[in-house]
Amino acid sequence: MPVYEYKGVSASGKKVSGVQDGESLKSVKTKLKKEGVIVLEIQEGSSARAARRDTVNFTFGARVRLGDLANATRQLATLLSSGLPLMDSLSVLVEQEEVAALKSALSSVRDSVREGASLADALKENPKAFSQLYINMVSAGEASGTLEITLDRLADFLDEQVRFRGRISAALAYPAFMMVIGVGMLFFIFSFVMPRIVGMFEDMKQQLPFITVMLLAVVRFLSSFWWALLLAIAGGAYYFRRYARTQAGREKIDARLLRLPVFGNLIRMIAVSRFTRTLGTLLQSGVPTLAALDIVKSIVGNTVLANAVQKARENVREGEPIADPLRRSGLFPPVVVQMVAVGEKSGELEKMLLKISDSFDRTVETRLTGLMALLEPVIILAMGLIIGFVVIAIMLPMLEMSSGVR
Repeated sequence: MPVYEYKGVSASGKKVSGVQDGESLKSVKTKLKKEGVIVLEIQEGSSARAARRDTVNFTFGARVRLGDLANATRQLATLLSSGLPLMDSLSVLVEQEEVAALKSALSSVRDSVREGASLADALKENPKAFSQLYINMVSAGEASGTLEITLDRLADFLDEQVRFRGRISAALAYPAFMMVIGVGMLFFIFSFVMPRIVGMFEDMKQQLPFITVMLLAVVRFLSSFWWALLLAIAGGAYYFRRYARTQAGREKIDARLLRLPVFGNLIRMIAVSRFTRTLGTLLQSGVPTLAALDIVKSIVGNTVLANAVQKARENVREGEPIADPLRRSGLFPPVVVQMVAVGEKSGELEKMLLKISDSFDRTVETRLTGLMALLEPVIILAMGLIIGFVVIAIMLPMLEMSSGVR
């Protein structure tokens, strides 16, 4: 049963305080009223809150979606800008939040702040909901006294990430749909149509064309060993995933991804855009350069580029400008290195980084849209060739049989 801490005034006018257990806040207030205590302040006890936080975090352990977090961050910035105290602002957010995972995290943050923790320290208790980038930006905003401005920038950053992911998903949606339809059609043909045709050809007991023999061999193999094929695919995926989780495996895979024709350059541009936008947002919010580079290293999404950022961080710590180690790595486009160098010399590095990110985002979207436009006819052509092969393999022996009858 929850325990509540209260402060109030007794019937004799004396200030009293203590703890009282009850099924709910309302029942405790009713019990204290019957005892003649006028309640001035009441809140759930710290031990009960800690237990509730553990339970809630266990129940709602899923990560919070970026879109929901961006909306909550902007609402918090608006409430603080209007002059509402932090505790009241957090209470408003908790009451109106409908997403269970985020509501749980915000409730935990509010309770920690009520106990005297700073907002950044309270966020650290919920790492699944709030990233290291989020926490560091809030910490910088609290230290500089510009928390509401920092939260507004953070909301803009999260909104831009959501929009960018949405644009990529929209570009990939139609080709993925075509692939699913195509695979489904092939599955239907080889599972339900072809076995009946195979039986008909076997009853004919005549020499079949080579293309038909090939098709029959494929159908027999799939009919007899489909389970082995599924096991091989599942086993290959399992071992590939295990290999990708190792440091050496991840580095080799990421290095090969960057060397892929056409797509390798696209992957590099997405990673560079993420690097520049995140670094620019952190520096703009007052996060120290070394701490910002340490955070950016973990979010670029490619271990090869992450190692380059780590080396750049070590060089910056020794007094070098950021542009020099980026140039030596050979992984960042020359235009990025040049604009970073100009930004450092002019004292407007943050603005320059955000401009780079905006430019790269537009380029990525344009190229991705073009690639997906080319991919659609390629998928249609591949499906047409496969279905054409099946049709020809079926029709040839029928035509030969018809000619023999004549």
